[in-house]
Amino acid sequence: MKIVVGGQVEKKQIENLIKELDSSIETVVKSDLEAAMLMKTGQADYYFGACHTGGGGALAMAIALIGKDKCETVSMPGKKPNEEKVLEAVQNGKKAFGFTGDHVDEAVPMIIKAIKSNS
Repeated sequence: MKIVVGGQVEKKQIENLIKELDSSIETVVKSDLEAAMLMKTGQADYYFGACHTGGGGALAMAIALIGKDKCETVSMPGKKPNEEKVLEAVQNGKKAFGFTGDHVDEAVPMIIKAIKSNS
């Protein structure tokens, strides 16, 4: 599995947390445009991105290039990630996930767990 990390904030923190959770997952950190292009061309399986709103800078390029139907805002300011909704998003074929920088430690493990349970 290959996860590309984009978004506006906490890119290295996201990558490090993914590696802590499962060292077999290949990760790469890119700009938003490069990350979305890797998704569009099938060179990455999933996209994780963080920004200050959870959906704007984290997912804008992914939405533009792979479509809103493949993207999910996992958290926003004042709205923490919900494990049930994350699992549902993965089961519904979402491939790009956005969340706020302050929810990285909650969102990333939830998304990884949902992806693994859906495999």
